[in-house]
Amino acid sequence: MNDTELSQIIADVLDGDTEKFEKIMEVYQKPIFLYCYHMLGNYAEAEDNAQEVFLKTFRTMKKYTQYQIDFGAWVYKIAYHQCIDIIRKRKLVKYLPFFYQDEKENNEVDLHIEANYFDESVHQAMAKLSAEERNLLILRCVEDKSYQEIGLILGKNSASLRKKYERASAKFRKYYAQVKGVGVYEYGQGSGFEKTV
Repeated sequence: MNDTELSQIIADVLDGDTEKFEKIMEVYQKPIFLYCYHMLGNYAEAEDNAQEVFLKTFRTMKKYTQYQIDFGAWVYKIAYHQCIDIIRKRKLVKYLPFFYQDEKENNEVDLHIEANYFDESVHQAMAKLSAEERNLLILRCVEDKSYQEIGLILGKNSASLRKKYERASAKFRKYYAQVKGVGVYEYGQGSGFEKTV
């Protein structure tokens, strides 16, 4: 669906043709579910919260016209707040972590982490990060969002997000090395890995 078609569907929904909202769901349902799944780490919770994201999107569509941002970024912003609310409520974050190799790097550490995507050590390392840090890594690495898109979703400056991303990825590497019981140097320090995540 291109931007013109999406804009027309949004206009139709706002004019009362609520059945057309289904077309919006068809476009965003899978990516929003996956985003919720990566944030929350639970299939059932991800399904429930993705549905809640679409309910909130539908209920607040009139507000969207007040924002000058991409509709997709706006939906992700709703999903972000929904997931953060759930994380705050349960206090203990159980979350299926990830690690995705940087397009510029392809070293042994990247391949090791990617091969162990479901590894408990990755889970433990990710659990030590703040919700904001995890979210930034998920949006950048798993969802493959640009810093500009992440800035729109989180309402933050894209230049500052790049710095936060670098710090979060360095923390992840440190925590991962601790969990594995090895020194950071054994996991790629000085190999270009510090630029990766």
